[in-house]
Amino acid sequence: MESWQQLLRKRSIASLDALAAKFGPEHFPEIERLRQAAENFEFRIAPAMVDLIESPEDPIWRQYVPTVQELEVHDGLVDSLAEDANSPVPNITHRYPDRALFLVSPVCASYCRFCTRRRKVGDPEKIPLSQLESAFRYLEEHTEIRDVIMSGGDPLLLSDRRIDELCRRLRSIKHLEILRIGSRIPCHLPERITPELCDILKRYHPLYINTHFNHPRELTPAAVEALGRLADAGIPLGCQTVLLKGVNDDVEVMKELMQKLLAARVRPYYIYMCDQVAGAEHFRTTVEKGLEIIQGLRGWTSGLAVPHFVIDAPGGGGKIPLLPEYVEAISDDEVVLRNYAGKRYVYKQPAAETVLVG
Repeated sequence: MESWQQLLRKRSIASLDALAAKFGPEHFPEIERLRQAAENFEFRIAPAMVDLIESPEDPIWRQYVPTVQELEVHDGLVDSLAEDANSPVPNITHRYPDRALFLVSPVCASYCRFCTRRRKVGDPEKIPLSQLESAFRYLEEHTEIRDVIMSGGDPLLLSDRRIDELCRRLRSIKHLEILRIGSRIPCHLPERITPELCDILKRYHPLYINTHFNHPRELTPAAVEALGRLADAGIPLGCQTVLLKGVNDDVEVMKELMQKLLAARVRPYYIYMCDQVAGAEHFRTTVEKGLEIIQGLRGWTSGLAVPHFVIDAPGGGGKIPLLPEYVEAISDDEVVLRNYAGKRYVYKQPAAETVLVG
């Protein structure tokens, strides 16, 4: 049986020529311009995603196959979230008061064409594993940090030994209460979620994993099984989904995804507006589309299946939640509300206290 490393190395598609050979050269009429797009950002499609592509331009294809639209930059930003401006030492972004982002891996099993970190993901010189010591020192010195999110690249592409070392070192910092890992591995390479990996991770509770699924078809039997192994290890699972044009910008598609996540013991956490990143502008929808989707979820399915809808504000403003308008009016006497079905209801405000004199 092939190891996950062998599977990734032998069965991934990592060149446009291999892609054209599998799906037909007629689907790549502008292959020389496509080569430029592929050179601008790392290109690899993991075996599980290759197998899921049913036809060119389907929701799986659109996430991973380069397009000449990546070369058309209008208002996109290279570092749309100003992560580098909030990076006091290499591999650390410290934006929020009590938590920090820790980049621990430069590589991914598949490279999403809408990636916020396309400026550096895939490049070991820009996410240098040789400089982790300064990151650990920063975390040790900043006692206000209680929550660390390991990301990259994908942390779960590291070896078992390296993951164990990272978690053990972080757990030795007494003021760090929560460890989190952001990973698409349960989707892209479910074979990586081995019993051995789960045994390592469960030593370091409280440890959370936020997965990333964008389409219901990505919840394959293998992915669901991998998620089950993580859940059985006591790891709370969340999902961060990105709203993508032509992939999941549809109420019914998003509802099916959220319901399937819950059935796989994954709590939907965020739906993000696609970041304003250069090279990914063709994925962006309107904010109104996101609000329409949230309105199509809330009340029409379990509240557990309704994530927060957020914009990660360009320039480093952090995550800002957006909600459809359910409050129509507020006065001192009452609140006029509209429910999920559009019906109006009135909630009475508490009566003002009467002050007795004498």
